[in-house]
Amino acid sequence: MKGIRELAQHLDISIGTVSRALNGKPDVNEETRKRVLEAAESLGYVANQSGRALRKGATGVIGFMMQTGSEITGQGDTFFMSVFDGVQTVFARHKLDLVALLCSSEEDPNDYLKRVVARGFADGIILSATRRHDARFELLAKRKIPFITLGRSLTDVGQPWLDLDFEGMAEASIDRLVSRGHKHIAVTRPHDDMNLGYVFEDQCRVTLARHGLHLDERHVFRSTPNEAGGYQIARQLSALANRPTAIVLINEAITVGLYRGLVEAGIRPGRDMAIIGRQSPHSQFLSPRLTSFSLSLRDVGIALAESLLATMPAFADIYPSTSARILWPMTLVPGESD
Repeated sequence: MKGIRELAQHLDISIGTVSRALNGKPDVNEETRKRVLEAAESLGYVANQSGRALRKGATGVIGFMMQTGSEITGQGDTFFMSVFDGVQTVFARHKLDLVALLCSSEEDPNDYLKRVVARGFADGIILSATRRHDARFELLAKRKIPFITLGRSLTDVGQPWLDLDFEGMAEASIDRLVSRGHKHIAVTRPHDDMNLGYVFEDQCRVTLARHGLHLDERHVFRSTPNEAGGYQIARQLSALANRPTAIVLINEAITVGLYRGLVEAGIRPGRDMAIIGRQSPHSQFLSPRLTSFSLSLRDVGIALAESLLATMPAFADIYPSTSARILWPMTLVPGESD
């Protein structure tokens, strides 16, 4: 069964009557409604969702834009899978569907989003990988498309956002390492223009200055957010004449590669090099146990979805007290690596 026209022909009833019966309209008698519903089920009728969306002015779809590519996701990205779970938990309450918008690392994100917007298949957008200056914000604001960002930017159009508390992570890490006698501390940041790198590095500098210390430019390591990126940092560390005694890792995926690279270079994590990072499904198997920051990514997804829906007229009344801008805390879990 292809559609409503065939269903109406099969029942010898007008298309209008079949449509009203399927949509629960009160002007259809119960016997006719029952007959239509039974026939629809037995014949495998599927509603034309694009037609419904056109009539309602809504698609019931929310897009989550993220970048893909081996340099970004490495051996598998569990971060977004956990966030997606939380987001869809909320959307399921309202019969909304989450669609991942996968922008290749070889394509310009602005061009990709323009194409998505032109097709008009999403009622709202969640943006990730926010850059220092991000033209995507202005594009969506100009088109009046509801959106929320996972991350901040200097570009600000008044949109809601949720970001991890990288300032808090930087401050707590530097304070902990300085209290243990470290004066030469290295930090990592993304290889590209992601805003979180600026936020994290700036706060590390501020916290070090509070202790009368400074961050050596040679001790700021950029890397891709994957295992290979961590391994490359270890190679760079081992080649330094005056090596730092500690390092803080902003990305959870690079830790495994860093450990391996250090061990190969004869540098023992937790003894020759103190390490503080972020928890991941893989970090629990590292030895020595990683001192790390943890958070519930599923809860992050729930908060993202609720904050987005709070900006959409159809759902705003359901989430009246939802915060528009959230700085999400991370909890320090002591280990043996520092």
